[in-house]
Amino acid sequence: MARILYSGNRNASSWAFRAWIALREQNIDFKELIVDIRRPQRWKNLAEIGAFSPPAAVPVLVDNECVIYDSLAIMEYANELGDGSLLPSNIKLRAQARSLVAWQHSTFSKVCACLSFESAFYKEKKQLTTNEITEAEWVYSIWEKHLIEHSGPYLVGEFSLADIALVPSVLRLKAHHSVSENFPLTREWIQRLLERPHIQEWLTEAYALEPIYCEGYYSS
Repeated sequence: MARILYSGNRNASSWAFRAWIALREQNIDFKELIVDIRRPQRWKNLAEIGAFSPPAAVPVLVDNECVIYDSLAIMEYANELGDGSLLPSNIKLRAQARSLVAWQHSTFSKVCACLSFESAFYKEKKQLTTNEITEAEWVYSIWEKHLIEHSGPYLVGEFSLADIALVPSVLRLKAHHSVSENFPLTREWIQRLLERPHIQEWLTEAYALEPIYCEGYYSS
């Protein structure tokens, strides 16, 4: 059996995006099968994934007899299967990188919760509330502190899983609230991050697709 990544729509599957970037950044060969997760076919398609993956979600990486069904696990697996460069060798930097990844994996979605990954690709963006602007500015300030502490060019120094984990969140926040001059390192980091070739490859395909509109976006 070949190494297969079950992915999702380019403009909707933020978790698959993270797994895909990690695999590509480590130059790992894999076949990609894109699962259409738009409604109404979403439920049937994901039920089929559930036949071999308990969460019945994407991404899933099948490497011969090994089934890895969590984006973070796939990212870590890609790093270990590759040259290990996506986590710092320094134990404290590695812990900080993992902290950023864990935050994204657990509660970061509560920040500007109405701004889904899909909304980054909408031509007409909603007007943010005062609270959403405050939350976005708070996140930018945290990223700025990390970049100052580690002197860049990425969040914990060199490009890592921390940067990969945050790409979809960078997209959805930046698309709605530009980074001001108050956070110059964050502006540079975001530009550097989004210009990486593999990220550009995914985004070029994503922007070419018809938007997937989420219910309540314009009324929230």
